[in-house]
Amino acid sequence: MSGHRIDKINEEIKKELSYIIPKLKDPRVHEFVTITEVRTSPDLKNAKVYFTSMKDDEDQVLEGLTRSAGHIRSMLSKSMKIRYTPELTFVYDTSVRYGMYIDSMLADLNLDGSDPNE
Repeated sequence: MSGHRIDKINEEIKKELSYIIPKLKDPRVHEFVTITEVRTSPDLKNAKVYFTSMKDDEDQVLEGLTRSAGHIRSMLSKSMKIRYTPELTFVYDTSVRYGMYIDSMLADLNLDGSDPNE
């Protein structure tokens, strides 16, 4: 399957999950989850869903998403027009937290007030 088609499917799954996840009744994931990326296997049987959360306890959010994966997949299959809806595996995306850490480190380096562009 072409890479361009998989990219389109990944974006569509990401968009649909952003509508589905806030509707879940599980308090561990309600309104605190942002989907950052979806990577679907070439055969469309599996998809890794990378997420970040505003909650500090990402383990609870991951557990809530993992327990709801079947229900989320069912809702996804109803909203998408693809032959096979992939099995969803949720993975916490550490890149946002790491980016904030790097940003704070750079801010600490520039505490002397000098302009870095000079």
